[in-house]
Amino acid sequence: MSHPIERHLLRAKDLADRHYTEPIGVIAMAQAAGLSRAHFSRVFKETFGQSPHVYLLTRRLERAAALLRHTDHSVADICMSVGLTSVGSFTTSFKRMYDATPTAYRAAAPPASAYAVVPACVIRAYGRPSHVPERKAESGS
Repeated sequence: MSHPIERHLLRAKDLADRHYTEPIGVIAMAQAAGLSRAHFSRVFKETFGQSPHVYLLTRRLERAAALLRHTDHSVADICMSVGLTSVGSFTTSFKRMYDATPTAYRAAAPPASAYAVVPACVIRAYGRPSHVPERKAESGS
């Protein structure tokens, strides 16, 4: 029993989604799908509307955009952390996709400190009303 071609293509997409930070390419994606590179590239584009290379680049740029919005890491560090090796190519591709350079994109977003997560235990501790037991008046004398 043979599986539909889409199932094979999804294996390649899953590989790209899971390992976008690694130096994978179309050949590795085609191997994951169990198809020749040429056949894989053709049916991937027919099925998903973009080439495997563009799909992988898009995943990387989407992750880079999130890192630019939510961290203070340098543009070069973000470029490398998403699996790209050239800051110049990264900047060009990013500008093509987001219509802004990585630096301008970051400047348009709130600072990363605005996204700082406060642990729930701290919120609970400071959100509770302070409770000071009343002292009972001593009776007698």
